Amino acid sequence: MENNFLLEILVQELPYQFIPSAEKQLADIFKKLLDDNKLSFDKIKTYATPRRLALLIENLQLNQRDIVKDVKGPILNVALDENGNFSPAALGFAKKNGISPDSLYKKDNYIWAKVEQKGKTAKEILEENIAPSVMKLQGAHFMRWGYFETKFSRPVENLVAILNNEVLNVEIFGKKATNKTKGHRFSKIKEVEITNPKNYVEILKTANVYADPIERKQLIVELATKKANEVNCTIDFSKLDDLLDEVTYITEFPVPVVCEFKKEYLQIPDIVTVTVMSKHQRYFPLYEKTGKLSNKFITMANFVGTDEESFENIKKGNQRVISARLEDGKFFYDEDIKTKLIEKLPALKGMTFQRGLGTLFDKTERIEKLSSFIADELNISDKTDILRAAKLSKADLSTKLVFEFTELQGFIGENYALKSGEKENVALAIKEHYFPLSANSELPSKIEGQIVSIADKIDTIVAVFLSTQGDKKKKRPTGSNDPLAVRRAIIGVLKTIITFNLKIDLEKVINYSIELISKEFDITVENVTFNEILAFMYGRLNVLYEKTFNYDVLLATESLKPFKNLNEWLKRTEAVNNFVNAKDTVKIFETINRVLKITKGNKVEGKPDEALFNNEEEKALYSVILNSPEITYQNINEIERFIEPLNLFFDKVLVMDKDEKIKNNRLKLLNILAEKFNLVCDFSKISTK
Repeated sequence: MENNFLLEILVQELPYQFIPSAEKQLADIFKKLLDDNKLSFDKIKTYATPRRLALLIENLQLNQRDIVKDVKGPILNVALDENGNFSPAALGFAKKNGISPDSLYKKDNYIWAKVEQKGKTAKEILEENIAPSVMKLQGAHFMRWGYFETKFSRPVENLVAILNNEVLNVEIFGKKATNKTKGHRFSKIKEVEITNPKNYVEILKTANVYADPIERKQLIVELATKKANEVNCTIDFSKLDDLLDEVTYITEFPVPVVCEFKKEYLQIPDIVTVTVMSKHQRYFPLYEKTGKLSNKFITMANFVGTDEESFENIKKGNQRVISARLEDGKFFYDEDIKTKLIEKLPALKGMTFQRGLGTLFDKTERIEKLSSFIADELNISDKTDILRAAKLSKADLSTKLVFEFTELQGFIGENYALKSGEKENVALAIKEHYFPLSANSELPSKIEGQIVSIADKIDTIVAVFLSTQGDKKKKRPTGSNDPLAVRRAIIGVLKTIITFNLKIDLEKVINYSIELISKEFDITVENVTFNEILAFMYGRLNVLYEKTFNYDVLLATESLKPFKNLNEWLKRTEAVNNFVNAKDTVKIFETINRVLKITKGNKVEGKPDEALFNNEEEKALYSVILNSPEITYQNINEIERFIEPLNLFFDKVLVMDKDEKIKNNRLKLLNILAEKFNLVCDFSKISTK
């Protein structure tokens, strides 16, 4: 018979951002609890809605195994009296461990006891740990209520904690566990009894709650698609991942309602209308079969009922809201297009980029200069369109529409640029220089956008580091603190360069950016700042490739200035990684590292004198060196030809000979090899374990 455990925390409406994180945290916390207590289980499932977090543990082991432990007692000269009998100390040790003194035994000059430790039941462990485990959940904006000192995301209204059909003795925030929970707020069935943990999801459906977010998400897609087809429209879910996730976590019983707005609002750029619907109102935009945006949309109501009046009210309410938002958008758009995009540049002089680092107009001028510098690096002769895109890149930030809807930056810039008669590639670059917008989103597609994107992001990165140098109150970018999204900016730069194989020396670009900002604002640049920027960037590079390459390989290739040529670094790292992962390479690296250790503190330059060789192994090794090609990552396998001669050399030759000339001659031999190896990577960073 399977033994199953269910925990449900019923709360007031949770913030959407907290729910997916809480699900994962809950699963991780309880998995660790069970692992630590050596209780086996088949599966942990989590369920979540805006009002509940739940966890199901399937086939849970009901009892810990009894174990016998060897427990060390007092040292023999304390445990035994002068007659060899057990002293009070030994007798006390036996009593403490609940065994007869006759069971004590001697080992390693101590008294020992075999103590049987009875395992606890799963029920005991859960009852002791549920409350503290739930308190481990973390999130932003936690709150207190009532007289409770501890915090949670939202006030707790009910608690279910059952093992099979037994209610556990658990209390959280004054709520004692039961086997009863509440259904949907509008359900006719207000309360349901959970008689079997495994039936939790199906039981809640009777009270109009779809507890499984995966099932609820699929249901939303199916219902919305069906409803869209009924009005001869389609939904493009491929561009609505974030919206779909959010709607999933703000509904318990999703019901699609088709609404519409005035067709005159379709005169606004589609990006504005779609943004208002999907980002601000959580609506699903509908498209006509031709692909044209429709004036219809779907709102997913969290509502239980069948009366037409209620749904009509939902429809009217949402139509009023969208009309007001689109009316604002239309007004701002109509006002903005009265002037050309280039005419909006002066307004940037009144907009601060970053405290102490001037305005957005100043930043725009630096982007132009950096774009020109990068174009020169790429040997681009005609920079006209690149520089035009750079000049106009931030112009839309001064528009009324972007002020109201900030997520439209770049997209509106593209639209206004085309309205102003700018070239299509210039307009596209204005939009795409913000790309990528997220970790896995698209990159700038054309060279103009790629260059301006890199210039903009490098300027931001350098600005953040310069503005925080030497000031302990201002934090550098870290895992938890990241002013102006520096980490994302770096990832964007790296991905763009690597994806499009741009031969850009990033070290030069960074140095030039430092020069521009420091001169403009009279900043004294600390020597460490440049290296800190590179180190932080290399950390992001590691994040990009940590699942592709071995960690120690990434360390080994860091020393060879990866930012001078990122694509060269990528090829090198791939070659070294393949070599490391080949069979029987451990002994190869042990030999290489032996060379590197000897030469590290014994740098002796020059060509060895063959007349000073007095061993065949020296001669053989030098012959291999003379007759071998230069080692690069392209022919990394050539390293293997040195391994056997080196091993024979180390077996037969004493490097640190008493004769200084002979010692230095042998060190010259090894230093030549060390130089050859270091041209590939820093092999000392590669583990031989």
